[in-house]
Amino acid sequence: MPGDHRRIRGPEESQPPQLYAADEDEAPAARDPTRLRPVYARAGLLSQAKGSAPPGGGEERELALALQEALEPAVRLGRYPRAQLEVSALLLEDGGSALAAALTAAALALADAGVEMYDLVVGCGLSRTPEPAPTWLLDPTRLEEERAAAGLTVALMPVLNQVAGLLGSGEGGPPESWAEAVRLGLEGCQRLYPVLQQCLVRAARRRGAAAPS
Repeated sequence: MPGDHRRIRGPEESQPPQLYAADEDEAPAARDPTRLRPVYARAGLLSQAKGSAPPGGGEERELALALQEALEPAVRLGRYPRAQLEVSALLLEDGGSALAAALTAAALALADAGVEMYDLVVGCGLSRTPEPAPTWLLDPTRLEEERAAAGLTVALMPVLNQVAGLLGSGEGGPPESWAEAVRLGLEGCQRLYPVLQQCLVRAARRRGAAAPS
């Protein structure tokens, strides 16, 4: 009987996904606590965004409130006395520092949409490793957040050098420890700011190239 050459055959052997899953008891590898993971940002990915987001649970409402409170100081609300600005954040996968990423993406979307702003808002997440050697880690992964004793999200308006928002939880130690975390987060925001500037410049160039002459 002739074979069906149009059909793509699967692998002869398969392995359960648990084989490749990380061991939860495995100690995380040491890394630079000031490390920022590579960032990909693109503005204007959707020309139109229609619809509405479904109501979320308690945690989502808390994060939405933090998002609103961090973005409001950056928007020139006096220019829009009768307007209602709606921002929706869709999280496809939480790889860690989700609120910080949503803050940054929302600020980019507002700026790219032409909303008048005093400054961009850049977010950075941090987590504090548990005892016996607690250390604040910048831009933590999901696994680092799950194992953390405390977490903090910092939102900064870099040009104005003003803090737009702070959201922390957990056992972060004495006030000096929290102050060190804020300082580390603000430095991370300043390092991310040029990436966002370049993102907006590229988006403006794409619009200029696509505009009819």
